[in-house]
Amino acid sequence: MNKRLGLIIFILFIGGAAIIGRLFIIQVLGQNLYRAWAIGQQTFFSTIAGERGEILFSNREKLATDTVKKFAYISPKEIKQEDKEKIEIALGQILDLDQNFIKEQINQDSFYELLKKSLSDREIDQIQRLNLLGIYIGQESTRVYPQEEMASQVIGFVNAQNLGQYGLEGYYQDILAGKETTLVQEKGGKDLILSSSGKKVQGNDLLLTLDYNIQFQAEKMLAQARKDYNFKSGGIIVINPNDGEVLALANYPSFDPNNYDKEKDLGIFKNPVLQKIFEPGSVFKPITMAAAIDENKITPQTTYTDEGVVKIGNRLIYNYANRTYGLNTMTQVLEKSINTGAVFAQQQLGSEMFLKYLESFGFFEKTGIDLQGEVYSENKELKKGYEINFATASFGQGIEITPIQLVRAFSAIANKGKMVKPYLVKKIINSDGSTTETKPELSREIISPQTSSQVASMMVSVIENGYSKKAKIPGYFIAGKTGTAQVPWGALEISKSGYSDETVQSFLGFAPAYNPKFLILVKLDNPEAKTAEYSAMPIFRDLAKYIIDLWQIPPDYEAGSHR
Repeated sequence: MNKRLGLIIFILFIGGAAIIGRLFIIQVLGQNLYRAWAIGQQTFFSTIAGERGEILFSNREKLATDTVKKFAYISPKEIKQEDKEKIEIALGQILDLDQNFIKEQINQDSFYELLKKSLSDREIDQIQRLNLLGIYIGQESTRVYPQEEMASQVIGFVNAQNLGQYGLEGYYQDILAGKETTLVQEKGGKDLILSSSGKKVQGNDLLLTLDYNIQFQAEKMLAQARKDYNFKSGGIIVINPNDGEVLALANYPSFDPNNYDKEKDLGIFKNPVLQKIFEPGSVFKPITMAAAIDENKITPQTTYTDEGVVKIGNRLIYNYANRTYGLNTMTQVLEKSINTGAVFAQQQLGSEMFLKYLESFGFFEKTGIDLQGEVYSENKELKKGYEINFATASFGQGIEITPIQLVRAFSAIANKGKMVKPYLVKKIINSDGSTTETKPELSREIISPQTSSQVASMMVSVIENGYSKKAKIPGYFIAGKTGTAQVPWGALEISKSGYSDETVQSFLGFAPAYNPKFLILVKLDNPEAKTAEYSAMPIFRDLAKYIIDLWQIPPDYEAGSHR
């Protein structure tokens, strides 16, 4: 009996010692660990991005910025049972939400359930007046686009995951985005306590090359042209051919990046200027002339007798509307846009050298413009070396390029022989106040300054004496060329060889011709007009006149004195 009692007392002693030892470990030795566990029951962690940098026009008008929006959420675990019905009714009325939805959220086993984003001042005031445990108002930084549809394909947008998509938002994501930081959010009674484990850093701003006035005017003209010519889509590029600054980049149709999620056609987000390949047509002829002149194979005065058709193997190439022009100089070939004359120039140059110049002009590579998603064609069919392919490419059919490639190539004709790299961001304004400026990039000499001047003069003659007289601006020498190209069936996603009746009508020009300040490309897809002379050319003329007046560019000669 005594032995049994002693055993029981011993067991109780050992058990008590174990309990005391365990309490010592928990309360003394392990207090930090268990305190962390306890706090963890009332704490959750979230990663918050720093404020995103702004995107600004060259005059600092805002294209993209962040604004703070407030939202309503509840912490179901903190809501008292006796308050649930009252909260359901009150929040349903204040936030104009279905009470069943609120009831479902209240009964969740969590500390956070979102009820409504973007609260009005009235909603905020009424929620605060409730003064009930478990109801909170939070705030978040939201991306907004004050100019709405203006330059939308240039900007792109920020998605629900706070990541830039398309355009500048996508290309400069890492620069625009603020540094992320972890916020510890502790629930303590009615208050929400925020403590940060890192520093929240604002993103960097982008100051663009885009001129607000020119961009606005270009988009306004496209919208009017849509009414006048009912084209499928259209675009305008304005660039400084001396350094590559993009002054305007307009597209129709466009979209509102504030409501990107409402767009059903995802293709609207793509920028046709750098993401759509096309065959340029006759606007390409000055490139062929530049290559042949640069190799001393022809001069602007070289003559050629046009018989209306050229035979390449068993294929026949005709002029537009089957016209025959007889004896003409190479300058007149451009003035009258003679297809067979462009073939003649290419043949004097030779296929191998022609291909070499096409490569030098950058038609087989990306331009490197600072926008997300640029594409280019390898032109595999052209590179196969068939004579017929080189012949048609001489007047812009059978060669695939993007509008921005075409603009870059013509910059060499405008600026004495060197191509520029087009760019949109003039300066990055860092969050610490320092700046990083973009340095213009010019290629090596593609054509000689003499060739550049000669081709520019030929393009002036197109305006002064050719079919493009409607592009004249009194007092100024304008260099330009029209293009009306048939659209291949393949480009319309129709499995059929040859060309459709649809056209791409374009006009490319620069001014003042002998000291250019700007270069413009107008491109319209299948407008209801006979040729570019009646569609793209008037838009070019009006926009060029607008820029000349805006910048107060001095005239080349006194209006009325030049013939």
